[in-house]
Amino acid sequence: MKGKLLLTATLVSASLFSAAQDAAKTYAITGKSNNNFLWADIKQIYIKTGDIVKTLFESDKTTFKISSMDNATEKVQVINPTAFGVAACALDARHNRLYFAPMHFADIRFLDLDAKEVNFTIVKKNIIPTTPGNVYQPEESQITRMVIAADGYGYALTNDANHLIRFTTGKKPVVEDLGSLIDAESNNGFSVHNKCTSWGGDMLADAFGKLVVISANHNVYSVDVKTKIASFTGTITGLPANYTTNGAVVDNDGDMVVSSANVFDGLFRVNAKDLKAVKVETTAKAFNASDLANGNLLSQKEADAAAKFDVSKSVLPDFAAAADGRVYPNPASGDQFNVLFTGQKAGKYTIIFSDLAGRPLLTKTVTIASAAQVENVRLTRKTAKGTYLVNVVDENKQVAFSERVVLQ
Repeated sequence: MKGKLLLTATLVSASLFSAAQDAAKTYAITGKSNNNFLWADIKQIYIKTGDIVKTLFESDKTTFKISSMDNATEKVQVINPTAFGVAACALDARHNRLYFAPMHFADIRFLDLDAKEVNFTIVKKNIIPTTPGNVYQPEESQITRMVIAADGYGYALTNDANHLIRFTTGKKPVVEDLGSLIDAESNNGFSVHNKCTSWGGDMLADAFGKLVVISANHNVYSVDVKTKIASFTGTITGLPANYTTNGAVVDNDGDMVVSSANVFDGLFRVNAKDLKAVKVETTAKAFNASDLANGNLLSQKEADAAAKFDVSKSVLPDFAAAADGRVYPNPASGDQFNVLFTGQKAGKYTIIFSDLAGRPLLTKTVTIASAAQVENVRLTRKTAKGTYLVNVVDENKQVAFSERVVLQ
């Protein structure tokens, strides 16, 4: 990476995910046992060798339970959670859930990877409204790319890139349509909206806050979430001519690994810098996969190196999307609030109270001895009403958790 690496808000949030990185915990959406081109089965794979570790769900065999978090869904009657196939999935390593969007429906669902039984949950139905008289989404509005990014949010993208969906992964999910991506002026004729060159594929995230869209036709775009500008960065080379890049993950070396839904040529490892692909040599039986997902981020090594800087002097992340309510009361009245250290290891922590721009207003170092210890934070100066960030950092300058607090 060129230039001096600076610690940003996304860098700190990315460190939350670095502990969860494990390329062995990679998941694939594959063809059904009786139809290789109906991508509706879920398997855990080992991307170093291309081996299938275990089958989590077979759409024509597995007994399952399904519930809904969507208030608009009064009754849950689903014959098959993966419906007519899935082209977009993402691993939420923090909650150990595999999020996905079934094709032909603008729904977001997840498989609970911790549950003893196969348990699916509908997060939100009909994120993109269908046209009158139609039950299914047209091809351009089908969700085909998804990832959990460094900021803790999940992101999903339609084929035509006119709908960038953002969703939270906490107890009370919020799903919103951020709108259309915008082609960068420097794209030299390449468009993230072009059906022939840029539909389908998958989406990755890097540790610096960007999204990386890989189209089925091997083209790669870097997306700035704040501006929604998609910059063309190159085309993957070294792949067979008929190999569509439908699934993508990051391995533990920081390279990309891609899969194809349409051919059985196995996995290919793609150098993240020059986009050159080489085949993953394996003795395992090759499978096709419409999507891949794990908890790894691109540029994680660079982010970890930059994270050695003093976090208290840096812009801090907004991780409210993934927080589980450890700051209370919230909203807080007056000049104080409490921080609950549920499940944290014993040791020293720094509580950093900052504004939304990341400027620290107060820091407090505490020693935690019990798993449910509560620390009171009293503001030493008058603070205006509004929304602020509470970031808790451990002795290694890694973010333990982060949450918004409202002063009223």
